[in-house]
Amino acid sequence: ASLAALFWDVDGTLAETEFEGHLPAFNRAFAERGEPYRWDPDTYLRLLRVSGGRDRLRAWLRDQEGEDPAEQRLDALVQAKQHHYTSLVRAGGLPLRPGVARLISEAAEAGLTQAIVTASSRPAVEALAAGSLAPVAEAFHTWVCGEDVAAVKPDPEAYRLALSRLALDPARVLVLEDSVGGLAAAHGAGLACVITLSRLSRREHPSAFARARAVLTDLDGGDPPAPVAGPSEADGRHVPATLSWLQQLIQAP
Repeated sequence: ASLAALFWDVDGTLAETEFEGHLPAFNRAFAERGEPYRWDPDTYLRLLRVSGGRDRLRAWLRDQEGEDPAEQRLDALVQAKQHHYTSLVRAGGLPLRPGVARLISEAAEAGLTQAIVTASSRPAVEALAAGSLAPVAEAFHTWVCGEDVAAVKPDPEAYRLALSRLALDPARVLVLEDSVGGLAAAHGAGLACVITLSRLSRREHPSAFARARAVLTDLDGGDPPAPVAGPSEADGRHVPATLSWLQQLIQAP
């Protein structure tokens, strides 16, 4: 099969959004709404086991208060959080990860179909598209966001929806993800996946990514931790991930 499409996750893959964007936005929302909570990085790391910001808030408040929070309260917190996140991202506060803009541009020039497939909300993606993603935002043929599916990652529904929208053969699609949940979602949809380790997923044991076609530190050839498979030259020096290398991955068994 020849490579026809790239599907991109957002949080941790396009940009390190979780700790540099979502976490401060949640804390600003708590302060704005007069809530007595603040999340530190370790707390947020644990909460990231729950996909989706609204469900994350619900789980936290239920754990702290012993009952489900009112939907109106959740609505207000989510709206405030999205406002602060959007402001931060639109101001260019979240740069793309190394190699992301280059590979998106190269794929677009080669005529590949590209899609964003994420558990993030559409406003969050719109903010990134208006900020650091702006120079390459038009390369994407569709976005599948958290609002578009009944079940977010690790459920494969979002990837199946992207395949359906674009009428693509799964054997010709490569997914770029950063997380165990994202890898599970891609695998569940029958898609090959490359992992670029984020600040969060670097904490995982390498065995968690055994089903990935490759595991990289980043797309620009940063030295990956062993054991991983990444593009390299004869002297073992790691080099940027290229379309020709990705083509080899899509053909791997």
